[in-house]
Amino acid sequence: MTVTVYSKPSCVQCNATTRALERQGITYTLVDISEDAEAYDLVTGLGYRQVPVVIAGEQHWAGFRPDLIGGLA
Repeated sequence: MTVTVYSKPSCVQCNATTRALERQGITYTLVDISEDAEAYDLVTGLGYRQVPVVIAGEQHWAGFRPDLIGGLA
């Protein structure tokens, strides 16, 4: 399964999310929406207005969600 984390600089919840993924041994791709207009459009197109946005296979969510991250392991 592909896991992508859409983030921006100095985002506390983004850092917590990537640390939690690393603790679970989950490989992910990090995309900075402040530098990637297509990624920004994707995130807002899904209806999100905050980061991080995590897309993992068919599911996606916003914010630091350790419960959902744990379910990916």
